[in-house]
Amino acid sequence: MKLRILPGRAHGTVAAPPSKSAAHRLLLAAALARGESRIHGISESEDMRATLGCLPALGATFSREGTTVTVSGGGEPPAVRRFPCGESGSTLRFCIPPALTGGEAVFEGTERLFARGIGVYETAFAGKGILMEKAAKRITLRGVLPPGDYEIPGNVSSQFATGLLFALPRLAGESTLTVRPPVESRPYIDLTTDILGRFGVAIHETAPGVFQIPGGQFYMPGEHTAEGDWSNAAPLLALTELGGNVCVTGLDGNSRQGDRVFPALAEKLRTPGAEIDVSACPDLAPVLFALAALQHGGEFTGTARLRIKESDRAGSMKEELARCGVRVEIGENRVTVSGGAHAPQTPFSAHNDHRIVMALSLLCARFGGEIEGAEALNKSYPTYAADLRRLGLEVQDEV
Repeated sequence: MKLRILPGRAHGTVAAPPSKSAAHRLLLAAALARGESRIHGISESEDMRATLGCLPALGATFSREGTTVTVSGGGEPPAVRRFPCGESGSTLRFCIPPALTGGEAVFEGTERLFARGIGVYETAFAGKGILMEKAAKRITLRGVLPPGDYEIPGNVSSQFATGLLFALPRLAGESTLTVRPPVESRPYIDLTTDILGRFGVAIHETAPGVFQIPGGQFYMPGEHTAEGDWSNAAPLLALTELGGNVCVTGLDGNSRQGDRVFPALAEKLRTPGAEIDVSACPDLAPVLFALAALQHGGEFTGTARLRIKESDRAGSMKEELARCGVRVEIGENRVTVSGGAHAPQTPFSAHNDHRIVMALSLLCARFGGEIEGAEALNKSYPTYAADLRRLGLEVQDEV
């Protein structure tokens, strides 16, 4: 799909889409709880469909009415459990540890998903009786996750910590999870422990990054709502930085989401020489790069993990911003973006990455332009183009 956006200033109010980060966790917790839970705020995005599609493999059934999903959890999983993860890294990494209850668990997805890797789990499971067979679009695991001591690096992805935090409380004995510093995306570990607490699961952080986890715990069913998504709200809020006046409702300023810092970071970019650490909020990086290109430039640190997202996000933005005359320099853990963007000389490419589409939409809103491959929005925010129209921008899509 090609998205064509004419230059204009956005004005008005839209509701934030439900938080993908919260929704993944709420659905998984509901599947692990014995009994019926109602989860509100589940979007029709591809990532949500992936997680919903994996619930039966965990012994859960579900029904859907609008944005509300009713989950009946705690049932007996099938003998061979298939987890259709699509391209959702959260789905894959969250579900692997809870799936290790014996028998065979088959995780399926795109080549790009598995290229992003699960090496952290391979190392953590070494010597624990877990067998793993890998193919380009599939990983098969066999074995039972034992209680005990687990140690993982904190600078790859917080999703590995989340997967273990979901699984370890259900085991017979006590466990300890150590997340070695530096711990990036730490707010998303806090989001996990907060949601586990809502389902009656206790996690004790005895020292920074050291979690003591009592065994033999049970998830309690309940009714919960996914809060508004700061990550997907960021490009909408950024339109105000371009001379518009946009209000996004449904956002919690005290949220555990790391991306709630976006307004403060956008404000920093109004001043030349801004330096921003994105290690705790890597999903904001593409939008921040676009804003920097449209203003005074910026220096960004904590960028190493951008290489292992849906695309190499630093490389993708370098290629696309070059169409607007913007120079981007990429270091090992640093990205420098020059300012002074002009109208794009050729259509933009989405690089099969929803965050890249949303970032490029800011340049289109300023200058006008086209984004090829905009169907990538379906991964997390299929109604993004419609929300831009609600804000008064002229947006055309062509299949």
